[in-house]
Amino acid sequence: MLLKEAGLTAQDIKDKVDKYMIETYERFDFVAETAKDMYVRNEKGEKYLDFYAGIAVNSVGNCNPAVVEAVREQAGQIMQTFNYPYTVPQALLAEKVCTATGMDKIFFQNSGTEANEAMIKMARKYSVEKYGPDRYNIVTAAKSFHGRTFGAMSATGQPDNACQIGFGDMTPGFTYAEYNDLDAFKAACTENTAAVMIEPVQGEGGVNPAAPEFMRGLRKFCDEKDILLLLDEVQTGWCRTGAVMSYMNYGIKPDIVSMAKAMGGGMPIGAICATAEVAKAFTAGAHGSTFGGHPVCCAAALAAVTELLDNDLAGNAKKMGEYFMDLLKTLPHVKEVRGQGLLVGVEFEDGISSVEIKHACFERKLLLTAIGTNIIRMVPPLIVTAKDCKKAFEIIEDAVHEVYPARMFRKPTAA
Repeated sequence: MLLKEAGLTAQDIKDKVDKYMIETYERFDFVAETAKDMYVRNEKGEKYLDFYAGIAVNSVGNCNPAVVEAVREQAGQIMQTFNYPYTVPQALLAEKVCTATGMDKIFFQNSGTEANEAMIKMARKYSVEKYGPDRYNIVTAAKSFHGRTFGAMSATGQPDNACQIGFGDMTPGFTYAEYNDLDAFKAACTENTAAVMIEPVQGEGGVNPAAPEFMRGLRKFCDEKDILLLLDEVQTGWCRTGAVMSYMNYGIKPDIVSMAKAMGGGMPIGAICATAEVAKAFTAGAHGSTFGGHPVCCAAALAAVTELLDNDLAGNAKKMGEYFMDLLKTLPHVKEVRGQGLLVGVEFEDGISSVEIKHACFERKLLLTAIGTNIIRMVPPLIVTAKDCKKAFEIIEDAVHEVYPARMFRKPTAA
């Protein structure tokens, strides 16, 4: 709904949010009224170049026509049924996803954190039933992020993060090991370890890609010890990293993989895919969801996944990601540029505030996010062009120069 149609001003909306909503977000200071392709427009019709894409959600572009039409058509036919009857979009999406990912079975959820909860539950139930009641521990990575429900946030390897502070004891059964350290993961596993669970690229942890030898070594180790390998591809999945799923960049296959975000093309949906053997753990009553597999969301996801695959947006992510990261390496005060495909992070030198840079970019009509104290993250729609990347780079460069003039960081001359 547009402000004009509602008979309200932008300030009216902000006042209502302040009065009625429980706020845990640092808002961009504008009302997002419309969006199309690479841009979001505010209440004044001003365009913002979108390099955060709803946090890696709008990968086929904002309001992709195929997704919009799929939602409209399905909403006029049947919106919600629960999972007792069969529905066409759910069945077609299940086939499409399993075929594209090389996995055997799928279970639909509503979000990334729900998908990770389901993955944790399936892994624990499979291992407990196969090996006994004590085999349910899962080893995850330090600096990982898996979601905000209790199981997912307990799996998150950030005990000092606000997402864990103040909630009492976490769910037992999780151990953390240093990311990209294969020996640390091996040492953390015991006879009671059911699974290892990691992100192929840590997002909230600082945009840290898994090293090939680490990922392949984990797969080999898990096979040797009969431990399940769980991959959280909520953010990395669906062409974001230059492959349909990030694990394909490493030439491996997980036992269970979670997904969400880009899968729905802007509509809320999540899922886990598993091998046929591990999927047997979910018997009648073991898990469920009122809205999981929602017909409208499945129709949107079917359209989005088709757009991603048919237009080779994984190939574009790989090409544009390399180009964009090369540009970003020339920014002043950069410590490191890292990422995979179009999941890109820039870590600045100590003393450079990523939040200040984010705000300066916002003032210049570029949307991106900040992580921690000195890292910015870019996850643009995968339809991005070289022209878009160059424009974003120039805005970031201008923002850094203004907020942190070079003279502030000159090394002292010798006496």
